[in-house]
Amino acid sequence: MSFVHPPKEKSGETERMRIAILGAGKIGEALLAGLLRAGRAPVELCFSEQYAARAAEISERYGVEAMSSVAAAESADVVVLAVKPPDVGPLASEIRSKLRPHTLVVSVAAGISTRALEGHLPAGSRVVRVMPNTPMLVGEGMSAIAAGAHAGPDDLARAEELLVAVGKVVRLPEAQLDAVTALSGSGPAYVFLLAEAMIDAGVLIGLARPVATELAVQTILGSAVMLRDSGDSAAQLREAVTSPGGTTAAALRQLEDRGLRAAFNDALEAARDRSREMAGEK
Repeated sequence: MSFVHPPKEKSGETERMRIAILGAGKIGEALLAGLLRAGRAPVELCFSEQYAARAAEISERYGVEAMSSVAAAESADVVVLAVKPPDVGPLASEIRSKLRPHTLVVSVAAGISTRALEGHLPAGSRVVRVMPNTPMLVGEGMSAIAAGAHAGPDDLARAEELLVAVGKVVRLPEAQLDAVTALSGSGPAYVFLLAEAMIDAGVLIGLARPVATELAVQTILGSAVMLRDSGDSAAQLREAVTSPGGTTAAALRQLEDRGLRAAFNDALEAARDRSREMAGEK
């Protein structure tokens, strides 16, 4: 397993290749914006979007050409499939005859295996599967990537080069991507639920909602930075802020008594199993 971190500084020294992003929803737009921030020229990028008004909006905002999916795929060295999972198969079948032999196909759709995607593409197609998450919208995403049957190290490196524009990247065997979906793919929702619960509890004990919101958000942000940068484990940091017999200890005892850890175990298992079910439905 290896991690790739986003560059500290933006640089124009990137491999020149034509990148087509098929689908301009939140994830597609986030990737497009990140690539431009990382130094890609608008002429190196193109995208497709089924809704004309949305396509015009994105094209005007970023100065990137909107094209049909077929035309975009035909012109690209890398094709990113950024549509909803049920649309991946039909889209791949639509563009298959236009892909060039060297074209790399990158899928960010949850629950679609490389094998399933390869079945819609020409024999020998190079495919990389990505499990991203929504913090890529603010350049802080976490993406796990896995190679298909015909993709090699150079293809994984190309995929990483794209994704570091919107966060961090880790290479994993594809068999682990359902677990990644459960932990980091769905993970932002767990954090937002935690924030929502903390804010509501703060209001319940007497704080104004704007104050409770600011306190909770900054606490979560600061704690995440500490966990990322301090070198200490989550357990060590928790212990450091928990004085014996103090307020934190009293609060944590309630959370443990209510089965917080068991609830997270059950939640992640449910998400992992649903990811596997989705793959079987394709």
